[in-house]
Amino acid sequence: MREHHIGMIVPSSNLTMETELPRMLRAREELLPEDRFVFHSSRMRMKHVTPEQLAAMNAQTPRAAAELADARPDVVTSACLVAIMAQGPGYHCTAETEIRDALRDNGSGAPVISSAGALLTGLSALGARRVAIVTPYLKPLTKLVAEYIVDGGFDVVDTLSLEVPDNLAVARLDPAELREHWRKLDVSRADAIVLSACVQMPSLSAIQAVEDASGLPVLSAATATTFALLGELGLDQRVPGAGRLLGGDL
Repeated sequence: MREHHIGMIVPSSNLTMETELPRMLRAREELLPEDRFVFHSSRMRMKHVTPEQLAAMNAQTPRAAAELADARPDVVTSACLVAIMAQGPGYHCTAETEIRDALRDNGSGAPVISSAGALLTGLSALGARRVAIVTPYLKPLTKLVAEYIVDGGFDVVDTLSLEVPDNLAVARLDPAELREHWRKLDVSRADAIVLSACVQMPSLSAIQAVEDASGLPVLSAATATTFALLGELGLDQRVPGAGRLLGGDL
């Protein structure tokens, strides 16, 4: 049995990434029991999803990365998509480098992925070029996310903003409602649906249902992060019930 240590940098008010990501990897353990996963988190203060609080949270990244370095993780993921995308196109490369440098300064050579970069990677892996997205953000932040995805080489054909600024309230949104929310999107030209462009908005239980109903591949920031994480570890990118991205065929 192989044990893999996963480091996560998360907002202090995040309740979802530390549940959905372990849930996916526990499901994978049942399917592929030779791998086991252990999780370590470091938190950065943030309560409200506003540009000011997102920027203040980003400034805490070196400290959070240094704390994780002490646990000697095998891979580290930065789990706040909008905090990175709100800083402008391509910023995930800067953020990943900053975390990597902080880890190395503290004795860890762990590779780094971000949920922002992972979402682009996941869309590319699916061969999607035109996407429709659902976010919990206010419309100005959703616009920034859409522009970031467009800069990554994709066409955002439609967006839906649920407009919930309080991060704890985002975590309490019912994922079952996403099974209807997606129908408000115009997906007639879409190759894929991003059901949650946010690691805080729960969506895992709706991914497969919406994929089955829409006939399109459906992913989220969390499933994309899991896909990238498994790839970085050199493992089979397979999680049952988590959509085509994690079906093991890509």
